[in-house]
Amino acid sequence: MEYSNLSALQLDALKEVSNIGAGNAATALSMMIGKKIDMTVPAVNVVGLDALVEENGEIEVAGTVVRVLGDIAGNILLVFDRKTSDNVIRKLVGSEQSPESEMGKSVLCEIANIISASYMNSIAQLTNLAIAPSVPATSYDMLGAILTTTFIESNQYDEYILDIETVFLDYDTEENIGGHFYYIPMPGSLERILQSIGIN
Repeated sequence: MEYSNLSALQLDALKEVSNIGAGNAATALSMMIGKKIDMTVPAVNVVGLDALVEENGEIEVAGTVVRVLGDIAGNILLVFDRKTSDNVIRKLVGSEQSPESEMGKSVLCEIANIISASYMNSIAQLTNLAIAPSVPATSYDMLGAILTTTFIESNQYDEYILDIETVFLDYDTEENIGGHFYYIPMPGSLERILQSIGIN
């Protein structure tokens, strides 16, 4: 399926599926850090990878990738900016730890593991498809470099890619807390998702 050929109905269906998954992911994050977290409605767009990288390229982030295995293979990418990753790690381990340290990486991997499992479980229940997570991997780099690597690993290396992104918000202020959640399906996975919910 060419992403540029997706209809408005198909994009809306993908947004609704992602909305359910991301809602559970936000709840899981809230429980982990002891703070109420809201989220934006997932943005489901067909965009140029170069434009996406150019827009976000110079931001330093801690990015954790979880490979989605099974019927709808792909990648889940959880991104926190430096301030947020430092705060989350300190809250969970009780001391200052860099996201590049072994302890910091371990904490970020565990967060991604729980959040991605929440997302995948809700998608699996909705679609009746078999999905399983891989072991997470974390890196600290420019967001542009992490996005490029993650999309290419999902075999999304065409001029136009499917970008499904949710932004986590502070529940009280509705401000971005520095957390972004991407679901990046591999080719073929979209068709299975859409077919499972009756959208062709």
